[in-house]
Amino acid sequence: MKRHLLKVALLLPLALVGCDGAVTAPPVEFRIPVEVAEVREDAVEDRIVTTGTLRARESVILNVETPGFLEIGRADGRRIAEGDFVESGMLVAETTGEDARLAARLNATRLQLEAAQQELERRQQLFDKKLASEEELSRTRATYESALHDYEMSKRTSERARIVTPIDGVVLKLARDSDGRPMADGQKVLAGFEVAHIAPTDTLIADVNLVGPELARVRPGQEVMVSHYAFEGMSLPARVLRLSPQMDPRTHTFRVEVEVDNPAGLLKPGMFVQAAIVAERREGVSTIPREAVAKRAGRNVVFVIDGQRAAMRIVSLGVGERTTIEIREGVTPGERVAVRGLETLTDGTRVRVITP
Repeated sequence: MKRHLLKVALLLPLALVGCDGAVTAPPVEFRIPVEVAEVREDAVEDRIVTTGTLRARESVILNVETPGFLEIGRADGRRIAEGDFVESGMLVAETTGEDARLAARLNATRLQLEAAQQELERRQQLFDKKLASEEELSRTRATYESALHDYEMSKRTSERARIVTPIDGVVLKLARDSDGRPMADGQKVLAGFEVAHIAPTDTLIADVNLVGPELARVRPGQEVMVSHYAFEGMSLPARVLRLSPQMDPRTHTFRVEVEVDNPAGLLKPGMFVQAAIVAERREGVSTIPREAVAKRAGRNVVFVIDGQRAAMRIVSLGVGERTTIEIREGVTPGERVAVRGLETLTDGTRVRVITP
């Protein structure tokens, strides 16, 4: 009996008994669940994101000047191919055969030059001995000069049969016919045929377009990060090289040239890339996630979590990135702000912090 009375005495504080004998539960206080993030002291960048197409900073197109049968050059014992790196002065191709030989006429012009030189020397000796007139010597000298000119032109024509690259670079295109198919060695080609397109690719240029307000925030030398969807999560360093002095009347935009470092050759001329120009960078400022900023009565506010309550504060925004923004006034590093569940928060709302 005593044990039963003790059990009832312990249960009485847990319930309230009304006048009519009904038992009622104490009121339950509702707290809004929120996720929070800490205000950090960090660096933040104001970026202008745009797109553009890559091209080589310089290039050279090698054409046939002396008709003949095309022979592609060799490197390390194999035929040069598209994608190969070639150095300045390297033989890319040459034309051979009767057409090339006839075009050069090197042997014939050399023999004519030797004969003209011998005749000039003989006339000079006769003139020195008063056995030839000055007029005869002048005619002989003119014949020699003409033969020398013909020989030098033949020599240049012969040299032009050898197609040499004047720059270091990658072979972008090599010996393709009118249908775009690769040509085999020994194919006859005429003067003007495009043998190779060569360009360096260790540094590329991205031509991007900006509108007037964006252009006002861009200047040469600014840092740029360039990315391509094929290389997810990777960006290559770049810089603003120069700004166009005039607007494109068709698009009403300004062209900006961005120089992209490409040491591994991942990017290729013709690729469509994204360029993020760093217009401004601020170090050691208070930053929070963008999703922590809400609008209340047309003002930017955040909800600082203090214990179990949310305190609404009006904030002044600064430089922002895609996911982060600078807070110039309103919060200090180390405080916690709500980033989820802001929709129903007001000043003083009781909250319950949850982890994502």
